[in-house]
Amino acid sequence: MYFNRIAVVGSTNTDMVIKTSKLPVPGETILGGKFFMNPGGKGANQAVAAARLGGNVSFIAKTGEDLFGKRARQLFESENINTDYLFTDPGHPSGVALITVDANGENCIVVAPGSNSFLAKSDIDLAQEEILRADIVLMQLEIPLETVEYVANIAFEAGKKVILNPAPAKQITNELLSKLYMITPNETEAELISGIPVKDIDSATMAARNLYLRGVKVVIITLGSKGALLFEGNEAKLIPSFKVEAVDTTAAGDIFNGAITVGISEGLELYSAVEFACKAAAISVTRMGAQASAPYRNEVK
Repeated sequence: MYFNRIAVVGSTNTDMVIKTSKLPVPGETILGGKFFMNPGGKGANQAVAAARLGGNVSFIAKTGEDLFGKRARQLFESENINTDYLFTDPGHPSGVALITVDANGENCIVVAPGSNSFLAKSDIDLAQEEILRADIVLMQLEIPLETVEYVANIAFEAGKKVILNPAPAKQITNELLSKLYMITPNETEAELISGIPVKDIDSATMAARNLYLRGVKVVIITLGSKGALLFEGNEAKLIPSFKVEAVDTTAAGDIFNGAITVGISEGLELYSAVEFACKAAAISVTRMGAQASAPYRNEVK
């Protein structure tokens, strides 16, 4: 097994979650049930997932100079994540997310990014040494796109594997795509980036081929309960999901991304790495919360 260094560059939020019987429609007020306040943010979720699964993780991010930011740092350190490059922004609050989860585990999320929106190139310059020490760099799109592109350039030029989870969905240039080792969109994100509506396995394969031809070496499209489509070397393979009873799907994609990054860092074959990630994500949806739902290595058999 290979335990290569992983640098996660991304967002950190505090999630405020309310369980309800159903999601409200516009203009509707409904009475909810349990309330939870949990650490979240796509970057943080993926960093915690990777660390719990055995990854050697550093997290490059920005918080506000507030209680949420201080608490986040403490939690990352408790997960054995290197926080040397967790920057503090005195001018903007830490990010927060308001999440409603219905009885079927489906969710509706609104994010106020706060300091995440100010993770800048100048911060990356300060963290460049850590990026160059890493073997794999994992990013998402809850930080400025220009920062993502800047990190990708640095890492690509240094021969690092760059993995991008393009969430929330945004248009991506061919130049950025060409710097990526792997991209991991869901159906909606794959459709936006490729321009090909993703309705089934065949259309997902077409979208994946589009991204592959634009320069990404490996494309993985997550398909929810259907599993994940792995596209490599102009060949598509479907890795089925593991059937579980979903309680909260909030961070399933983040757990998947943290897990697949660990699998690759340990030298797993891609099919096995995706299967490992599907198992970890399946476990996560049986639990409430974002980071709280991330499984530990001994749970992913």
